[in-house]
Amino acid sequence: MAEEMEEKIRKDDARGIPFKNAPRLQESFTAQAERKILLWLAARMPAWVNSDHLTMAGFAAMFLAGASYALARTNRAGLVLATLFLAINWFGDSLDGTLARVRNRQRPRYGFYVDHMIDTFGGFFLMGGLAISGFLDWRIALGMFITFLMLSVQVYLATYTVGNFQLSFAKLGPTEIRILLSLGNAALWFRPDARAFGLPYRLFDVGGVIAIAGMAGMLIVSTICNTVKLYRAETQP
Repeated sequence: MAEEMEEKIRKDDARGIPFKNAPRLQESFTAQAERKILLWLAARMPAWVNSDHLTMAGFAAMFLAGASYALARTNRAGLVLATLFLAINWFGDSLDGTLARVRNRQRPRYGFYVDHMIDTFGGFFLMGGLAISGFLDWRIALGMFITFLMLSVQVYLATYTVGNFQLSFAKLGPTEIRILLSLGNAALWFRPDARAFGLPYRLFDVGGVIAIAGMAGMLIVSTICNTVKLYRAETQP
């Protein structure tokens, strides 16, 4: 099966059938500043560092972030480590594509597939670590992972059918999620029993429920909008 797929790709390339690289829609709060920082970093990366190195660094960092949350169940130092590894994950996950574009070394099919499979495994590690940590109810962690997967499916299908790759919703993207998690880590470092808004509920539990509701809302709205758009585009008069 793998050989057949490779042969098909080679034949498509030989016939000049290109992979359609969908426009990236990134309109989060930090997007503009992040682009400038990533371009600055990419221009200064050593020649021996390539996009694959950064991708693997980001993947390893997400695994270690989940492990750090698991450690935080018995040692609060895990919260500090989780914050550090979230920052390293941002560095690797965000910079790999920018570096490829700056050096004109894009591999759109490979990059799209590998990046998003890594995101799936990374989300599993992160939510698993949070569920073990004791700071987040495991059922809420599971709910977050399920809604994340459902929203991801919507994004990937929309990329193929609508032609837009949506990286942010309601001004929130992966970078903002990392920042919010890091702020939560800081709050729990100083007050492990911190409650949200003065309510008798744990900080991460409330944040997790809000995240589930937000992702579910984005999923529903995006699904309706894309369905209407595709229906209008392909319905015969």
